[in-house]
Amino acid sequence: MNLLYQIASRPAYLASAFIGCIGIIFLAIWLMLPPPPKTLTIATGFPEGLYNQFAKHLQAELAKEKITLQIRNTSGSMDNLVLMSDPKSGVDLAIVQSGVGNSTQYPQLSSLGGLFYEPLWVWYRQAAFTSEGGALTQLSQLKGKRVSIGNQGSGTKMLSEGILKLNDIGPESFILKTLNPDEAIQKLQQGELDVAFIVVAGEAPILRKFYQIPGIRLMDFDQAEAYTRILPYLAKVDVPRGLISIAHDLPKRDIRVIASTATLVARDNINPATVSLLLGSSYDILRNYSRLQKPGQFPSNQGLDFPMDLDAEIFLRDGPSFLYRHLPFWGAVWMERIIKILIPLLIVLLPIFTYLPTILNISLKIKLARLYKTLKTIENRFGREDSAKLFEELDALEERVERYNISAFQTKELYDVRAHIAMVRDQLKQA
Repeated sequence: MNLLYQIASRPAYLASAFIGCIGIIFLAIWLMLPPPPKTLTIATGFPEGLYNQFAKHLQAELAKEKITLQIRNTSGSMDNLVLMSDPKSGVDLAIVQSGVGNSTQYPQLSSLGGLFYEPLWVWYRQAAFTSEGGALTQLSQLKGKRVSIGNQGSGTKMLSEGILKLNDIGPESFILKTLNPDEAIQKLQQGELDVAFIVVAGEAPILRKFYQIPGIRLMDFDQAEAYTRILPYLAKVDVPRGLISIAHDLPKRDIRVIASTATLVARDNINPATVSLLLGSSYDILRNYSRLQKPGQFPSNQGLDFPMDLDAEIFLRDGPSFLYRHLPFWGAVWMERIIKILIPLLIVLLPIFTYLPTILNISLKIKLARLYKTLKTIENRFGREDSAKLFEELDALEERVERYNISAFQTKELYDVRAHIAMVRDQLKQA
């Protein structure tokens, strides 16, 4: 109570306490709003894949803002999800194929946006389907064939298994191979494999290796629309004749494929400024990234397995905020932090400013109460103590009053106390 009394009765103490509270509030909010990290790690896939290619483009864009993006190669989407589910993995971001995981399995993950289509390419040796006229038109024809559905840990394997299940084709129906793309190419060339499933973007360099194998063709998904109705994470994509290779005339006619979406995934505690930077950079990279998509189609909020990050959703709908449109990235970051701090501070300070006159008035009244108490003590000592000593105390009391810092609204109180001191002095003279 003595401390509170001292603080309330002395403006300097009151000001110091006020400034201290403001400082504590500012520091607390500042710590609650950390700046975006300057180093990020992204899990991709095979070094020659399009995941890795996109990550390298993103790495170059982030470097312009002094942010380091470290790339970690993996076996594919399943490995990426395992890394993202482990807080100790050191991985902050991952590119994941739609259809290989969901929010029930990985509740701590969120989508920042779809990046590009990843069609399911089904390559087959015509010689293996001579009884069907040399053409693979439905997956039911795979029974008894040697089929690679992708390597362990890959999105290709997950999607392939889901597609085959829809066709009532289990592992016992064909000779199952779990090969990576390079191994599948080798086996096709050697005639040790009949069909290879691979999920990659249309521009992936690995596709060139497939169409250079003699006697290899691409399956046309006549039932593409049905697949997309049953599996909402898939999209139907039309591939015009020659789109993969004009020189090799691949495909040799217009075909339909079913496609998943490569998605940029983060943990749900990702810094909002990082989201803005990642998506802004992705727009620049993806503007004309793939021949299978319309210009400006990606990044997108379609075909995602995980809930959209709120900041990502706002960015995709409205674009970058005013600050990020008109200021350099780090300038926008610090300005945004300051604004986010000032708003709560104003909420706290406005009521204080409203009651500040009352607080100051209370402070003055406390001072005057102490002074009047001293004045009453002097008055009670009339006739019992030396008058000269009492006059000195009255002079000291008056000097104390002169040192009070008061506002214009408190002048009356000052004159009142002076009048009372003068009255006591007159009474002392007459005593």
